[in-house]
Parts: sequence; structure tokens; C-alpha cells
Amino acid sequence: MAKVPFASLATAIAALGTALAFLTLQLRADGYEPYVESVATASVVMYVTAALVVVTWVRARQEHVN
Repeated sequence: MAKVPFASLATAIAALGTALAFLTLQLRADGYEPYVESVATASVVMYVTAALVVVTWVRARQEHVN
């Protein structure tokens, strides 16, 4: 089985979270308040998902070493 690219996956998901965070700021500046909360929530979900990928990566490495 090939190694799963955890680092690139976590980086891509975190980059998506960052893009959504900037979109949230732009929406707020342009006056689209009804959409700000949902886009901000999606951004936070992306950061949490990236963190969970990193946790999975660390746990997989620990199991591989043991």
C-alpha cells in the first residue's frame, strides 16, 4: 500500500480554510452579512479537518514505529 500524502492533504485543507477566511472578510466588507456566518463556519470546519488529518498522521506514524 502506498503512503498516504498526509502533509499535502493537511496543507491543502488548511489553504482552503484560509481562502474561506479571506472570503469571509471580503463578504463582511462588501456588506453581505447573511453569508458571513456560514462561510466563517466552513472555514473553521476546514481548519479542524486539517488538524484531525495531522492527528491521524501522528497516530499512524506512532503505530508504524511500534
